[in-house]
Parts: sequence; C-alpha cells; structure tokens
Amino acid sequence: MIENRQPPLIVAAVDAKTVNKLSFEDALMRLETIVDTMESGDVPLAELIARFEEGNKLLQVCETRLKDAEMKIELLKKQNGAAAFASFAPEKGEA
Repeated sequence: MIENRQPPLIVAAVDAKTVNKLSFEDALMRLETIVDTMESGDVPLAELIARFEEGNKLLQVCETRLKDAEMKIELLKKQNGAAAFASFAPEKGEA
C-alpha cells in the first residue's frame, strides 16, 4: 500500500532583526506555523533545530509584547480611573 504523504511545509527563516520588529500577532502566527511544521514529523533534523531556535526567538518576542501590554494596563489602572493616557517606552534592553 502506498502512503500519500504531504511534503513538509517549508518555513523560511527570519533573521533576528526582523523577528524583533514583528507585532505580537505576526510573531504568534509564525510561531504556530513553526510548531505545526515541527509536529508534522517530516522535517530533517538540521531544519528542526533551526526552527526550534527561531521559535525560541519568537517566543521571547511574544513574551516581551505581552509584558509591555501588561505594564501599560497597570499604568492606566494607577491613574485613578482617569482617562489620561501616557506614552510608554520600554526600558533599554527589553525590546
């Protein structure tokens, strides 16, 4: 019996500069694509390692974006319910 296997989904690598510029939604979508590719079981070991490394970078981006959003929300809460919005810039080394 011949098994009809789909070829593995090829995911082009994204360099570190590009990863850091991604929005939370884009980074999460890319991370999900990488996980799906890795779970397929049809990925050569060298590519699997590269996808794992990129996935870790994307995970850090997502965590940073969520932390920034949480800090913005806390800042707004501390303003006694006033409708004042302050611009927020992450500390150096965070983004």
